[in-house]
Amino acid sequence: MEMPIPSASVLSRKARVVERLQSVLPQDAVIHDPMETRAYECDALTAYRCPPMAAVLPTSTQEVSDILRICHEEGVPVVPRGSGTSLAGGALPTADCVILGVARMNDVLETNYADRYVRVQTGRTNLSVTGAVEEDGFFYAPDPSSQLACAIAGNIAMNSGGAHCLKYGVTTNNLMGVTMVLMDGTVTEIGGAHLDAAGLDLLGLVCGSEGQLGVVTEATLRILHKPEGARPVLVGFNDNEVAGACVSDIIKAGVLPVAIEFMDRLCIETTENFAQAGYPDCNALLIIEVEGSEQEIDHQLALIVDIANRHDPVEVRESKSPEESAKIWLGRKSAFGAIGQISDYMCLDGTIPVSSLPMVLRRIGELSDEFGLQVGNVFHAGDGNMHPLILFDANKEGDLELCEQMGAEILKLCVDAGGCLTGEHGVGIEKRDLMGYQYAPADLEAQMAVKDVFDPQWLLNAAKVFPLNVTEDRRALQIAAE
Repeated sequence: MEMPIPSASVLSRKARVVERLQSVLPQDAVIHDPMETRAYECDALTAYRCPPMAAVLPTSTQEVSDILRICHEEGVPVVPRGSGTSLAGGALPTADCVILGVARMNDVLETNYADRYVRVQTGRTNLSVTGAVEEDGFFYAPDPSSQLACAIAGNIAMNSGGAHCLKYGVTTNNLMGVTMVLMDGTVTEIGGAHLDAAGLDLLGLVCGSEGQLGVVTEATLRILHKPEGARPVLVGFNDNEVAGACVSDIIKAGVLPVAIEFMDRLCIETTENFAQAGYPDCNALLIIEVEGSEQEIDHQLALIVDIANRHDPVEVRESKSPEESAKIWLGRKSAFGAIGQISDYMCLDGTIPVSSLPMVLRRIGELSDEFGLQVGNVFHAGDGNMHPLILFDANKEGDLELCEQMGAEILKLCVDAGGCLTGEHGVGIEKRDLMGYQYAPADLEAQMAVKDVFDPQWLLNAAKVFPLNVTEDRRALQIAAE
């Protein structure tokens, strides 16, 4: 994956930049020794690595403002970083950049149960937001698979979702306001603790902007009352397409589960060996969860089981206890780790219309045969958010490149089916060169014009989202104009 050539001018000023950063931060908050900066050389897309020039770990919005002001004055690129769990290379450094990590900014700043919101620093992990309010009967709905580690900052940057996004939506549906610092150090407030903000939907612009517009330091998040109860049903099928058709029929019937998760045979067998969840011997598995009162749960599950039975399932297993529910979810929650035990893999993220699931799953199987690489499918089937896992050997010459080629074909397939390149992982570096496949030049121009307004020098999260040649041309134009 090509990255921009580091600026010799910026690298020559490293000592001065570090000295200026140390003047506004504690000594241990500025990391510049080459051995220590290696800890920040990649995110969860570990195939690509590049140590940054330096890394900084602020603890407040003011410190972030000071950092960005200095980097703006010095012309130094800045790469914002949450917990480094991005699967799309969203926090991959360049050699001449400063990594701005928000991991030390993890406080709960305000909790308001009457108006159902919590305000946190964005270095706080996703799961710990719920942890701060669950004893009082509330929870934060978006639940990415990495929720134990991923930061709210990254969730906002990539508009992350999770297994329960079918009912509760993704980050943008649960984000009420942010404090954001612009590249020149300006602190701005967008949205807040109210239903909706007047004027332009700037909050919608920021959520999913992948660190291209500013660094979000605080977030006001919607919290919800815990449901009375929740219960899943496990349904096994002998055919991926039949499972996809079942999902489509459930949605068409007007039933709204809190989650519909899909796993194919490779994932089923691998997770079973890893977690012993007791899954049936089948080619495709659906985990469908509903919530509400006991009467509501029974009614919804009865409708779902009836629809599933029309598709000749191998097994239908309805949970009758919390222990059985945990067992049903165990394998799904373990899937990514289990696959990692047997192979290197690349986790894709594309979104398609639910009605296209059977066709897309069939075509992914064909691509697997064409490229000679195994694919494990595990994803949020209810909203069509695909996560094919392409298995490859990182030690085999050419395998990574082959994997990338196959991944590009799968993502193009998602677009051709009427979907898009990403659902929750973002574009990062992984999909930036495919942006032209989904968007016309005029569409990309409109998006880049927005970045011009927020970050005129194009210093924030360099080499991400937009095709590299376009990005470099744009930055050169902006510098020339100044």
